[in-house]
Amino acid sequence: MTAETLSRRVLLGGGLVTALSGTEVMAQATAPATAQSFVENIYRPYLKAGFQGQPYDDTARFFVPALAQAMDRDTREAKRRNEVPTLNGDPFVDAQDWEISKLSIDVTGSGDTATARVSFHNFGEARRVLLELVKTPAGWRIADIKAPSGSLKALYKLK
Repeated sequence: MTAETLSRRVLLGGGLVTALSGTEVMAQATAPATAQSFVENIYRPYLKAGFQGQPYDDTARFFVPALAQAMDRDTREAKRRNEVPTLNGDPFVDAQDWEISKLSIDVTGSGDTATARVSFHNFGEARRVLLELVKTPAGWRIADIKAPSGSLKALYKLK
């Protein structure tokens, strides 16, 4: 093996290690490490005027697989029938329209489960939702949202 060939292999190997390390760092940076940070990342943007809401139709980003699959299936079936899906509003604020202020997030739990009590005012009216959280291989995800209008699990008839 020539010195030039060896140099190329070392450079390629080093580049591959750097690329893989960058990917790992990027994955860690995008997945919140705690249940608290996961919930804060969902709700803090709602405080900004003009925020259009989280893309909750990207279900795998927010919800446990069973709930995400039920939501996706319902959306597909509603489109096929040219109807409105079962979830007709933003599940994070339990409303179709919002102007969020006075946000408070309290997360408690241990291990791979947690509960988040999220309180806020929507158009000046006090609201509260409860999120049941589970730590999955993809990071923290929502197993249920309980709000004044009901529960997501109940809405999709999940146990």
